[in-house]
Amino acid sequence: MNTSNASSHKLLPPILLLLVVAAMGLTHVVLPRPSVLPAAYRWSGLVPLALGIAVAVAARAQFARAATEINTFAEPTRLVTGGLFRLSRNPMYLGMGLAAAGAAMLSGTAAAFLLAAAFVVVVDRWYIAFEERRMRARFGVLYEAYARSTRRWF
Repeated sequence: MNTSNASSHKLLPPILLLLVVAAMGLTHVVLPRPSVLPAAYRWSGLVPLALGIAVAVAARAQFARAATEINTFAEPTRLVTGGLFRLSRNPMYLGMGLAAAGAAMLSGTAAAFLLAAAFVVVVDRWYIAFEERRMRARFGVLYEAYARSTRRWF
């Protein structure tokens, strides 16, 4: 079976992030309470939102420069350990998590914060766990050394 064909039927992390942010918007309209962040501070959510998008895009560009596979469910082709990947094994996920937190801050509702937390848990337990198994299988001791020297998140 073609890997790219099989992966096209799986929920990719950026799509999950968009769905979570859309759910935040919906819950903000339908369930505006309880609010856990005062309205005066909500706009500060633009900072982690913008920073998160910038980190994810920069890490994506780094993958493009390395000419390696970005699709979560495709076979990894190269081990990228420089640049942002020196600081975090998962800067794209870190960026998406920051973006989700920023979107939750913009909403200010408890539901939005719960959705952002759920996104991070799913990323950590499902996507990252899956990718790390594949990286260990593909790169063996090289990946193990990298994992020991670089934090998962930051």
